[in-house]
Amino acid sequence: MPYDELQITLQTIFGYPEFRPLQREIIEASLAGRDVFALLPTGGGKSMCYQLPALHRNGLTVVVSPLIALMKDQVDQLQAAGVAATFLNSSLGEREARSRLAGLHRHEWRLLYVSPERLMLDSWAENLRAWNVAALAIDEAHCVSEWGHDFRPEYRQLSQLRELLPDIPVMALTATATERVRADIVKHLKLRDPQIYVASFNRPNLTYRVSPKDGPLGQIIDFVKKREDESGIIYCATRATAERVAESLSGRGYSARPYHAGLANKERAENQELFLRDETKIICATIAFGMGINKPNVRWVIHYDLPKNIEGYYQETGRAGRDGLPSDCLLLFSGGDAAKQTHFIDEITDEHERNVARTQLRLMLHYAEHAACRRRELLGYFGETFPIDNCGACDNCLEPRETYDGTIHAQKFLSCVYRVRQASRFGVGLNHIVEVLTGADTDKIRRWGHDKVSTYGIGADMSRPQWAAVGRELMRMGFLTQAEGEFPTLELTHEGIELLRSRRQVMLTKPIVLPKVKKIILREGDIACDEILFARLRELRKKLADEKRVPAYVIFGDKTLRELARLYPATEQQLIGIFGMGDKKRTEFGRPFLEAISEFLQTNPKMNFQ
Repeated sequence: MPYDELQITLQTIFGYPEFRPLQREIIEASLAGRDVFALLPTGGGKSMCYQLPALHRNGLTVVVSPLIALMKDQVDQLQAAGVAATFLNSSLGEREARSRLAGLHRHEWRLLYVSPERLMLDSWAENLRAWNVAALAIDEAHCVSEWGHDFRPEYRQLSQLRELLPDIPVMALTATATERVRADIVKHLKLRDPQIYVASFNRPNLTYRVSPKDGPLGQIIDFVKKREDESGIIYCATRATAERVAESLSGRGYSARPYHAGLANKERAENQELFLRDETKIICATIAFGMGINKPNVRWVIHYDLPKNIEGYYQETGRAGRDGLPSDCLLLFSGGDAAKQTHFIDEITDEHERNVARTQLRLMLHYAEHAACRRRELLGYFGETFPIDNCGACDNCLEPRETYDGTIHAQKFLSCVYRVRQASRFGVGLNHIVEVLTGADTDKIRRWGHDKVSTYGIGADMSRPQWAAVGRELMRMGFLTQAEGEFPTLELTHEGIELLRSRRQVMLTKPIVLPKVKKIILREGDIACDEILFARLRELRKKLADEKRVPAYVIFGDKTLRELARLYPATEQQLIGIFGMGDKKRTEFGRPFLEAISEFLQTNPKMNFQ
């Protein structure tokens, strides 16, 4: 195709003066009939790669997309540009869906956006043959891989389209994929000798920071104070956290709204629309938010909780600065978040899925605790080498972390790994080594005789999170390796054995995750408890009191709630003996409070008040 025709379409239809990196090459390969795999970073212009060639083809281009919001957003933009595009999904009424289907049979549309579930309905095989399909584009193609950050089984069925439409070119697009995921995409979508295009993952306008999580709401408020006129996204691990953060910010006069799957469809859509129109500046969201949202002026992204994997983190931070202007990405990190995620992973029933999640979390922890250039670390994960050691736009490059002589700590840790294996003839995991070092009294330690090894308790001067950080750094440095699979046991590498023998100096990085625990100073009569749970129980008490139209203290006094928030009872039997918990109140109100405590513990660890 002559250069001028593509350039003219780009300028006259879409209003862009020039192609972004690799766009033209991808478009030309697709128009030449080749299968294409395209990996472009968030904001790199993936949609243009299938939208523009659709205007130079005779026939329909079918675009597979997993998100309703993405479909509507792109179709609205295309129709505004004069392109005949439509979508079919569950948001449409029956009459409107029938009208669009009729239009497809009359060949009125150049692009059709559709979900994989709808595309694979039995009745659609006949439709696809009748609609003169000229090309197939599969967006968010990483969803086909269980090693991707957003695996969707229905994407695997798309391979059937190769048999149904054997002669049309297929284009698979994603913004984030490791080499392993790329291979999965090519294999499962049955791409035939595809042209592969991989753009740089570097987003030079983004600054990456990781901060110790210490009073996160206060940290967020300090952050947004300096950016009151800017749009931002706060990613939270749970719906409850997203709600709580949004309420806290709103209560302080900031324009903030929640976004998560638990909201009514109307409210969720309204909150997103207000954000897109800049009427709401801050969205507090679960990871359900943002895929395919083309808002260019998101100036910052905060991760309130540790992401599950680097790919998800990269994609979520990539929603900042799509316009190329400087933008900030802040991750609040604590060892407690890592422990919570490990607990959830342990509850995954499928062994393979559990092992994948463990590996992904370990790599995410490595990123969060790493002391070198974060940009270099991120790009390295995706197989790209960043050519310089200092990017000048991450916390570790702008304010290098302090190091210390960690020779003794390294020797203690490596010795413990060696002694434990020697004693029991099998390896153990990181947490078990930490428990041995700190002199924990556990069933496994006693059963395996690890309380008898010479390294038992020699690390009692440091906390378990501190030792865990030391262990992970020794892994990053190559002195330890962790086995894949259900039992991620630690083993000394050749370099680790040499270090034990030589006792040469090892410089370790001062950990980022360990703000000192503030000592609780109690006044006479105070009951130390989980203050966050206490606040939740007060909200429940008020709700029950409002329903009965009585003062809150008629349900329970604060002392009762504080004991509940200290003891975390799980059964009605365990409610017996709690202050203010008589039989009638236990019978009448015990169940909702137990349920509230159980729900809280699904996303929060117990605190120890001994």
